Amino acid sequence: MASSKDVIHSKLWQEESEPGDPFTATACYCSGYDVYGELLHKASYVDYLYLLFRRERPLPHVARALEILTIALGNPGPRDPSVHAAMSAGVGGSPAAAALMAALAAGAGSSGGAREVLLAMEVWTRCGCDLNAWQTAIASPPVATRQLVWPDIDHFPGFSPYARDVSIPVRQTLEALADCLPDGCARWLLDHRQAIENLVGLSLAMPGVAAAALIDMGITPEAGEMLTLLLRLPGAAAHALEQGEMGFRRFPFFSLDISNDPGPAMPKEGTAR
Repeated sequence: MASSKDVIHSKLWQEESEPGDPFTATACYCSGYDVYGELLHKASYVDYLYLLFRRERPLPHVARALEILTIALGNPGPRDPSVHAAMSAGVGGSPAAAALMAALAAGAGSSGGAREVLLAMEVWTRCGCDLNAWQTAIASPPVATRQLVWPDIDHFPGFSPYARDVSIPVRQTLEALADCLPDGCARWLLDHRQAIENLVGLSLAMPGVAAAALIDMGITPEAGEMLTLLLRLPGAAAHALEQGEMGFRRFPFFSLDISNDPGPAMPKEGTAR
């Protein structure tokens, strides 16, 4: 009988099967590292995450930057459509998987979602830290993505179509990432943020910050989109659980006052029921 390493074709993952049981692994290697014999004892979660996406261990400053981004994206909050969708599923009593799938669906698009991160990373790939190149890119926005089932983006990727000024959390996240990544896009974005905002006519948003940092970490746009989806799930899960406990009467932002609701209409006295 062929061993599992003979039939699993992956540069990322290698396995050795248990003697006499080809369906169970006795050892697992991620990019050459023994997951259960080595990484469990020596690696952090973000180390392992980077290893999965980049197939190499991160340098200390890159690991710290990914840790910051993991926290910054970990809970977008109830105002975010992905978290709001998960909360709706939770308050309606849907299974856990349905809440997470709702969060993924609502947070996948090009309006504040993971697809916008990909589009913003593609801009960084083309323009780098060249203000003139950014000016050209802003004058010629990304092509439509409808052929990939995504609605056309209605603003320049990485910037907010609603906020007049950059939010404090976005600015704080950018500053923290720029401290860890002093020689790349994050630092350049911090130094040139206002100039780019003036060119775009919009304020910087979290997808734009995430895109710059992910480029500095060596993450591809496709992997950045996937990673963004993953990193946003913890907050969605936690809010779904909390909202399920609190019930629909305490669902945020939508006031549901039914104290004066007369209830079902009652027949008048003397009429047939």
